[in-house]
Amino acid sequence: MKTLLKPIAGAALVLALAASPAQAQTKPAAAAPVNSGTVVAGLGVADLEAVLLNTSAYRTGEQQRPVTYKATIDQAQARGKALQTQIQALNAKLQKDAAAPGANRAALEQQAAALQKMQESGQAELNNIIKPVVYSREYVKEQIEEKMDAAVKAVMARRNVSLLLAPQSVILSTSSAYDMSQDIVNEINRVLPSATLSPPAGWEPRQIREARAQQAAQQAATPGAAAAPRPAGPQPDSR
Repeated sequence: MKTLLKPIAGAALVLALAASPAQAQTKPAAAAPVNSGTVVAGLGVADLEAVLLNTSAYRTGEQQRPVTYKATIDQAQARGKALQTQIQALNAKLQKDAAAPGANRAALEQQAAALQKMQESGQAELNNIIKPVVYSREYVKEQIEEKMDAAVKAVMARRNVSLLLAPQSVILSTSSAYDMSQDIVNEINRVLPSATLSPPAGWEPRQIREARAQQAAQQAATPGAAAAPRPAGPQPDSR
């Protein structure tokens, strides 16, 4: 029988991200090209993902989070190790039973189903434990993103740029004069030197809020979705 043991990789990744310092999340800027050729006025290039990751607010949050949420991270790591030990034991028994002569296939399938269920429930449990840490990072990112548009426009106006391109859109550049990323980082640092690390009670990341809003809109657009159910039993005569 094929092994069903799968490490709780998703939780391990989340834990690694939650506990890692800022450098693990920093996207380094590309090496500056040699300045040569004619620089076209009005053009600029900026990597907004790298901008966000290199702001003071984001870097400070990455440094503070492992300290602020240490108890949560420790709890998730301890629980993850315990779950992994349980899963390994179940998997070892499954493999031993499967290798035995005359193995009962129905019993093996039940064991495999139990192992699968434990993996899924363990993943869900760890995700729930580590959720405050994940939400903290998303909250910091949203605070920076809220300043991004104004910062980009301010730098474009200051540098007389009318067309801003992403690095992916540029095939080749022989001049660093177009790169506006650091200027945008500096502008965000000016207006948002630090961000609030912990979101308020009940806060959810933008992706979840948007998904809820979309679901509500779809339900509202479905005929009869919002109609109240008729009570059971005889209805009063409306005459």
